[in-house]
Amino acid sequence: MPHAMVETDDAVTLEPEAPATAGVIWMHGLGADGYDFVPIVQELRLPPAPAIRFVFPHAPVRPVTLNNGYEMRAWYDIVSLTPAGREAADGLDESVARITTLVANEQARGLAPERIVLAGFSQGGAVALHAGLLSPVRLGGLIALSTYLPRAATVLARQTAASQALPVLMCHGRFDEIVGLAMGTAALDALQRAGHPVEWHEYPMAHEVSVAELTAISAWLRARLAG
Repeated sequence: MPHAMVETDDAVTLEPEAPATAGVIWMHGLGADGYDFVPIVQELRLPPAPAIRFVFPHAPVRPVTLNNGYEMRAWYDIVSLTPAGREAADGLDESVARITTLVANEQARGLAPERIVLAGFSQGGAVALHAGLLSPVRLGGLIALSTYLPRAATVLARQTAASQALPVLMCHGRFDEIVGLAMGTAALDALQRAGHPVEWHEYPMAHEVSVAELTAISAWLRARLAG
C-alpha cells in the first residue's frame, strides 16, 4: 500500500492511504536516524489490508563512550562492544519511556495496543525488547533484529503482566561482527526461559538486513496483524 511521508523533528511517519488499523514503531541503530529503515517498508511487500502506520523515531543526539565521546544519535550510551561493556546502557530507561509514550500516542489516534508492534535493529532492537517487556498494555509483538538484551535478568524480573508470553521475532547474522551471534542467542534463551514464544532466524550475513530476512519479517507481520 502507498504511504505518505510525514516528517517532524522527532520522527518520520509513513501514513497509509486508508485509515490506519495497525501500527509499527521501528527504532534504528546506533548513529543512524529514523530515515534508515523507511525504504524497507516498500520491500516488505505487505498487502493493502491491514493499513499499517509506520513510525520511525529519531534517537536523541548524545555522547557515546565507545566512540570516544563523539556525539551521535543513540538510544543509550555504549561503553564497549563486549557484553559487559553494553550492560550499563545509560539512557536506556529514558528511551523506553519515550517509546511507551509513542505507543500511547498511537492508542490516542485510535489503534488498539494489540495492533501495535515494536521493532528495532541493533541498539534499537534492545530498546524495542525493553519497551515491550515493560509495556503497561498488551502489544501485538516485538521484532528484534541483529540485537541483544542488556540487563536481561533485571528487565525480565520487571516485565509486566501485560507482556507475559508476548510473541517475538528475532533475526541475526551468523557473521555479525558488531553484535555477535552469541549475544543474540543469549537473548533468545533468556526470552524463551521467561515464557515468550520466539521465532528465530539466522542468516549468512554480517550486521545488516537481508532479502530473506525481509521476507520473514513480512510473513510475521501478516500473521500478527491479520484480521
